[in-house]
Amino acid sequence: MEVTDDGIQVRIPGEKLRSILAALSLSVGRSVSRSELIDELWGEEPPNSAENSLHGHIARLRRVLVAHGGKAALRDVIQTSATGYVLELAEEDIDASRLHQLVARADEASARDPRGAVDLLNEALSLWRGPALIDAGRGMICQVAYTQLEEVRLGAYERLFDLRLRLDHPRAIIPELEQMHARYPLHEHFCEQLITALYRSGRQSDALNTYHRTREYLSQHLGLQPGHELRDTFQDILRQAPHLTRRES
Repeated sequence: MEVTDDGIQVRIPGEKLRSILAALSLSVGRSVSRSELIDELWGEEPPNSAENSLHGHIARLRRVLVAHGGKAALRDVIQTSATGYVLELAEEDIDASRLHQLVARADEASARDPRGAVDLLNEALSLWRGPALIDAGRGMICQVAYTQLEEVRLGAYERLFDLRLRLDHPRAIIPELEQMHARYPLHEHFCEQLITALYRSGRQSDALNTYHRTREYLSQHLGLQPGHELRDTFQDILRQAPHLTRRES
């Protein structure tokens, strides 16, 4: 987790303070109840003093933000609601919210302005500095958000590679696709994109070998065969379907 105010980093000490701020950030502008925050900090066995401890952590977090002494943006940013607490910031001030916004804008732009959509997806992916919320505790809010954000990240890569296959020379993205396929071998769409890029680069045998290795991996680890989309792409490569080599200008 990283907090910045007017370009200056604000250190948030302690996992519990980071967990609170993460939980509030993930629901920016909406109240997060005290019971939800207690569950986030202590799980199913909170101490008897949990509510008082939560108040203490909130007070400390507010002091950390106020003591920073930067612009007014961080002063009084955590408001008390009837049931809990609210982080009073705009959604664009939160990277997780910006990620969703940028991916949605890219989806809207992909048909009419694919190069603009590529720029938006690159901007979205540039927000990542590593696994999301890795230092914000193991509470349910952060764990669910990590899974959801990871799905959005992988989906953004899928969209980006699809667009670049439409626009760019396929050789340019083969190294990136090979990395993603190696890291996520069960993610079939990366394999589909990789074998398409290999085929378009004149490497049909490499494309077929990549497919066969993936099929074997899926069979050994999941007892499954590739999905129909990956199988269809494999068959298209075998028959050298003309649509595989089409490229937009």
